[in-house]
Amino acid sequence: MPLLRDIAVGRYVAGTGLLHRLDPRTKLLSLVALMVAALASRDVAPVALFTVFVALVALIGRLPLNILLRNLRSFAWLIGVTALLHLFMTPGTTRWVVPHASLVVTDEGLSAAILFSLRLASVVTAASMLTLSTTPIALTDGLESLLKPFRRLGVPAHELAMMVSIALRFIPVLADEAERLQKAQMARGADFTGGPIRRARRLVPLLVPLFLSAFSRADRLAVAMEARGYRGGDGRTRFRPLQMGRADAGAAILVVLAVAGQIWLATQGQP
Repeated sequence: MPLLRDIAVGRYVAGTGLLHRLDPRTKLLSLVALMVAALASRDVAPVALFTVFVALVALIGRLPLNILLRNLRSFAWLIGVTALLHLFMTPGTTRWVVPHASLVVTDEGLSAAILFSLRLASVVTAASMLTLSTTPIALTDGLESLLKPFRRLGVPAHELAMMVSIALRFIPVLADEAERLQKAQMARGADFTGGPIRRARRLVPLLVPLFLSAFSRADRLAVAMEARGYRGGDGRTRFRPLQMGRADAGAAILVVLAVAGQIWLATQGQP
C-alpha cells in the first residue's frame, strides 16, 4: 500500500535542524496553539497564514520535503472528498451550475472548500513535522512534563504520555505490516488494481490479519516492557533532562506573533 507507506505521522527522521534542537514541550505547545487558532477560524485568510507559516517552518527546520509531500499525498483523497462535499453541499449565492448533474456551486461553498482543504492539509503537515523532528522518548518526556500539573486531579501523566507515544509509533509499523500483507496476497494471485471502489473492496480481506498482527505486536511489546522491569513513571530518571533555551524563546515569540496574526485576520470584516 504505497499510500499507507508514505504516511509520516509517527515516523522520526534524525537531523540537526532547528526543529530537531527545540525542546519537545515548545513544539507541543506551539502545535496546539496554532492548530486551535486555525480550527477556530472561519475565514480563509487566517488558515492561509497558518499554511504559509507551516511551510516556512518546514523549510527553516530543514525537514525532508519529499517525505512531507508524500505524506500529504496519502491524505489527498480525504482532502478531495472534504472539498467536494463543502463545494456542492454549502448553500449560498449561486456561482456555477453543473449541467445534467443538478449540482450547484456557490460562493460560500467555494470558500468553504478552500478553507477546509487548507486547514486539513496544514494540520496534517504540522502534526507530521512534530513526529519527524522529535524522538519518541523526547515526545513522551515532553508530554509527561506538560501533563504533570494535572496529577493532582488524578491524571496518570506518565502512563498517558507513554500511551500516546506508543500509539504514534504504531502508525508506521501498521502501515509497513499492511504493505507486507498486501504483497503476500499479491504473490498468491490477488489483484489490487482498478478504480478506488474496487481497490477498497479488495483491501477488506487485509483487515482481519492486520488487526491480529496489531494485537500480537501489542502483546509482545507488553511482555518486553514487563520483562525489562517497566513499572510506570514512579522513580524514573532521565538520561537527558529537558531544558529550554534561547531557540525555544525565539520559537515561542514567532508562534505568538503567528497566532496574533491569525486572530487579527479573523476579526477583520466582522462587526
